Amino acid sequence: MAIKQFMWRGKTEDDLKQLGLREFTALVPARQRRSLQRGFTEYQKSLIKRLETGDNNVKTHCRDMIIIPLMLGKLIRVYNGKEFVPVTVTAEMLGHYLGEFSHTRKFVTHSSAGVGATRSSRAVSAR
Repeated sequence: MAIKQFMWRGKTEDDLKQLGLREFTALVPARQRRSLQRGFTEYQKSLIKRLETGDNNVKTHCRDMIIIPLMLGKLIRVYNGKEFVPVTVTAEMLGHYLGEFSHTRKFVTHSSAGVGATRSSRAVSAR
């Protein structure tokens, strides 16, 4: 049985790495296409420049950056408001925003009530 090769919009990962920005723009949904056609901000341009130099470990605050083929296989550390969360870019992430992979809120985990939280816990000494 042959191994199934991953395809994104009919293109293999090697084909995606060869795509120019104009060809990639035609493949993404309307919201991302409009954003890419407007051009990059100065912060996004500096991020792209650092990625083009071959640096695989880049820290950024640019959560609104759309993942483009240039970023494939790179490790980008995206700031979530507290720390830089490592994000390894794969082909499935193309067209999404960097901020989607660096969550800003923690999941709520409930446990037992603390001392003084309920009426019954008054009888327990809080030493």
